[in-house]
Amino acid sequence: MSVTVVKFGGSSLADAAQFQKVAAIVRADASRRYVVPSAPGKRCSGDRKVTDLLYASFDAVRAGEPFETAFAPVRERFDGIARELSLDVDLESEYRAIERGYADGSRDFAASRGEYLNGRLLAAYLGFPFVDAADVVFFDASGRLDETRTYAAIREMSQRLPQAVIPGFYGRGADGCVRTFSRGGSDISGAIVARGVGAALYENWTDVSGFSVADPRLVTNPRVIETISFAELRELSYMGATVLHEDSIFPVRAVGIPINIRNTNAPEDPGTRIVQASDAPIRTGKVTGVAGKRGFCVITIEKDMMNSEVGFTRKVLSVLERHNISYEHLPTGIDTLGIVLHAELLDGIEDQLLSEIQEAASPDHIEVVRNIALLAVVGRGMVRSKGIAARLLSAIAGADINIRMIDQGSSEMNIIIGVDEADFERAVRAVYVEFFVY
Repeated sequence: MSVTVVKFGGSSLADAAQFQKVAAIVRADASRRYVVPSAPGKRCSGDRKVTDLLYASFDAVRAGEPFETAFAPVRERFDGIARELSLDVDLESEYRAIERGYADGSRDFAASRGEYLNGRLLAAYLGFPFVDAADVVFFDASGRLDETRTYAAIREMSQRLPQAVIPGFYGRGADGCVRTFSRGGSDISGAIVARGVGAALYENWTDVSGFSVADPRLVTNPRVIETISFAELRELSYMGATVLHEDSIFPVRAVGIPINIRNTNAPEDPGTRIVQASDAPIRTGKVTGVAGKRGFCVITIEKDMMNSEVGFTRKVLSVLERHNISYEHLPTGIDTLGIVLHAELLDGIEDQLLSEIQEAASPDHIEVVRNIALLAVVGRGMVRSKGIAARLLSAIAGADINIRMIDQGSSEMNIIIGVDEADFERAVRAVYVEFFVY
């Protein structure tokens, strides 16, 4: 039988009612044999995620507050789920172990206990064995995933256990202590488990029915993308489409395991399937999606005969390198160079940076243009389609928006448009109407 690894996000496991939905999903398909849970998320607007409660409780204990007082909000969440589901789980011994860990451990240990405890409860509710992620997910001394050791451990686990619950978000560091991924890292854990057990499919269950072609906060009821390539997803995720942690695609992409984004609250919806490029449709004449972010600036540099000066760009970029600053795009002309980067990277060092560029490259003029937003229009079929750029620029011009920058990736999979932040939302809606409203 093929194996499906299922990861459930915090909103999918926020309370006992959500646990019941998750159990029904797992039991509906016998191939769903390995389950990766997140910590409980918000139950309603104004509620707090358990991970945030754990961070706060750890800091409070370190500041001198009694453990029982600081940990009470976390205890209430897990005791409530266990009570409502009538689970026979010894949470008291777990709480005592966490108390000891607060005294000796790190914030990573504290944060990981949300996934750990949720995994304990979910394993009991499903009747699956529980496997501590610290026993199968390992980091090396540099903090990177130790792939050889991790995949060997997960493979051995799957040979012993035909079913299991493995908490997301954390593993064991080279020093033996608990170490976490970045926030949202349970997505990465699910992908790692999927690769380790040789899954045919990695299902990532959340509170939306897949990737939308545009941000639903900006566009009302946008269309859902049925199938998308890993490369297209990478472009959209980087530019703000945040349904899935952008690093979670790499473990499964390397071995060709597709990802299916599904909705725990609407399991009948097919969601979005993320596949290798060879299995993704090429939408000739169409784009796959549009995404964007605010908070950019452009260092604009002008110098006569720049194109004839060998090493000019290297001189400029070496200044950024010395300040450990990475750039996003480099739109150029014969006598002009633009460096697009996150505006916050210049905070406190802008004058110094410009002075160093002036000294290194002697430009005729240099300035920083702030309050720029970037839109990425993405689609594998754009390279084969005439008129996509014309339609894009016409749509933005038709919305009375001035374009500050245009950049097209070498793969011709995306076109980046820079606009003033004040025009960002109107620009996204204009692009959506042009390409997705039929």
